[in-house]
Amino acid sequence: MSTEGIHPRAGQLPDVEDLVDVGRLLAAYDDERPDPADPAQRVAFGTSGHRGSSLSGTFTGAHVAAISEAVCRYRESAGVDGPLFLGRDTHALSEPAFRTIVEVLAGHGVDVIVDAEDGATPTPVISHAILAHNRGSSRGRADGIVVTPSHNPPEDGGFKYNPPHGGPADRDVTGWIEREANALLQDGLRGVRRVAFERAVVHRYDYVSAYVEDLPAAIDLDAIRGSGLRLGVDPLGGASLDYWHAIAERHGLDVTVVADTLDPTFRFVPLDWDGRTRMDCSSPWAMARLRELAADFDVAFANDPDADRHGIVTPGAGLMNPNHVLAACVGYLFGGSRAWGPEVGIGKTLVSSSIIDRCAADLGRRLDEVPVGFKWFVDGLLEGTLGFAGEESAGASFLRRDGTVWSTDKDGLIPCLLAAEMTATTGRDPSEIYAGLAERFGHAHYRRVDVAATPEEKAVLEQLSPGHVLSSELAGDPINHVLTAAPANGAPIGGLKVVTEHGWFAARPSGTEHVYKVYAESLRGQKHLDRIVAEAREIVSGALASANAGVG
Repeated sequence: MSTEGIHPRAGQLPDVEDLVDVGRLLAAYDDERPDPADPAQRVAFGTSGHRGSSLSGTFTGAHVAAISEAVCRYRESAGVDGPLFLGRDTHALSEPAFRTIVEVLAGHGVDVIVDAEDGATPTPVISHAILAHNRGSSRGRADGIVVTPSHNPPEDGGFKYNPPHGGPADRDVTGWIEREANALLQDGLRGVRRVAFERAVVHRYDYVSAYVEDLPAAIDLDAIRGSGLRLGVDPLGGASLDYWHAIAERHGLDVTVVADTLDPTFRFVPLDWDGRTRMDCSSPWAMARLRELAADFDVAFANDPDADRHGIVTPGAGLMNPNHVLAACVGYLFGGSRAWGPEVGIGKTLVSSSIIDRCAADLGRRLDEVPVGFKWFVDGLLEGTLGFAGEESAGASFLRRDGTVWSTDKDGLIPCLLAAEMTATTGRDPSEIYAGLAERFGHAHYRRVDVAATPEEKAVLEQLSPGHVLSSELAGDPINHVLTAAPANGAPIGGLKVVTEHGWFAARPSGTEHVYKVYAESLRGQKHLDRIVAEAREIVSGALASANAGVG
C-alpha cells in the first residue's frame, strides 16, 4: 500500500485538538444565515442529497427549513398523501435538523413517523419501512427523509429524500426540491410553515422490530446460527448499533459489538488517510481497530453512520476491497444460494470492478452497467429484475430470498450478514470466495485518484463524446470501447470510460472539489495499473483539448 500523501497519524485515535467543537457546531446551526448569492451556500443535491456544515454556512437551520418546506410542496404536487418515515443518524447536526424537519412537516399536517425510542435509524430501514407500507396499506403512499451526511466528518450534516419507491430520489425530483428550496432562501424563508417542536404531532414506530424480525426473508439466519460462527461488528458510532444488538439477541447469533459508544465527536474512530475523522467503513485507516481484531472472529464487519455502506474483515485478508466484496456476493447469490429466475440480472456502476462483468458472463446473467448513483438501480430492485445491485463505494442491496424487493436504497447490514451466511454455508469466508473468482477470472488491481481540474475543465469533461478521445491504445493494449453513456440505459455518465481487454479507467468531475476523479483497474498487475493511471491523465487532457478545439 502506498504511503504517499498519507497523514503520519492515519489509523491512530484522534487527539483532543482534532475533535469537533460540538457546542460551536450546534450554535452555528441556529445562528448562521446562508447567503443565497454565494453558490457554495445554496441548496445543492448531489447523488446523496444535500450535505454541508454549519461551520461553513452550508448546512444550517435555514437550509433544513427550506428543504423541508420544498419537500412538503413536492409531496402535494406529486400526490404523495401517506405518512412520511423520518430517520436520522448520529452526527451532531442530525438532531437539530431532525427537529426542524418535524416542525415544518407538522406545519403542513404531514403524518410523521419517528422511532419509537427516539433512536437513530439507518437509511435502509427507512427504505424498508416505505416499501412495507406501500405494499400493504391503504393509508396513502408513503415516502421518507433520512438526516445524514453518510460517512462524512463529524462536523457535517445531510438531508436525503426518498420518494414512494423507497430509493434515492432521481434528478428530476431533487432538482425540483433544490430550486424550490433556494427560492425560499432567497425570499428569507417567507412561506415556510412550521409549528413549535413541542406542539408537533408525530407517530412512533418500532423501526428496530420491523426490520430485524423481517431479516430471515433476505438472509439464511438459521445457517449462521447453526454454524456457531464468531462474528464481530463495529458500528463506528452510527445508527446500526441498536440493530446489531437486536440482531444478535433476537436471532441467537454470536455477535460481539466491539465498540458500542455513541459520541458526536466520534473520538473513538481512528483518523482517516488525511488525518481527518471520517467514519468510512471501506477505509483501512478508519477501520484500523477492527482490522487489529480480525483474528478474533470468523468474519467481522462494520457500517458507516447511516448504515448504507458495509466493510468486511476476514482473518486472512483483513479489510476487503469493496469491489472484491461485490464480486463475492454476486458469485455466491447467483451461484446456487438463491433460486431466482433466469431473467434476474446483476447491477453495477461503471466504476465497479470488471471481475463482476466476467462473473456475470460466466453465470449467464444479464449485467446492467449504469452511471454512478444508486438511484439507477431502483426500478430493477423494485420490479425484481435485478437480484443484486452494487457500487464500488461499498453500497449494495439485493432481493429477498423469494425474489421480491427488500430495499431500494443501499443496505449496509444485509451484505454483512450475507458475508456470515456464505461463510456458514460454504465453509469459505468472502475473501476466500473472492480468491476463487480471481483465480478463474484474473487478479484485479484497482485504484482511485484525484486530479486537479479547473471548473471550466470539469464542465467540458462532463460533456465529452467518444469522438474526443483520439488515442487508440491504453497501457499497451488496443482500446475496445470509449463510453460517455451507460451501456444499460444510455444515460450520460458525466465523464468518460475507456476499456481494453486487460484494464480500464473512468474519469468523472467532482461535484464539490476542483478535481476530477480517475477510477482505474488492471488485470495484469500493479505496474500495468500504474501505467493506466498515468496514461488516463494524458488521454483526458487530450480529450479536453479536442473538445475545446471542436474536434470530434
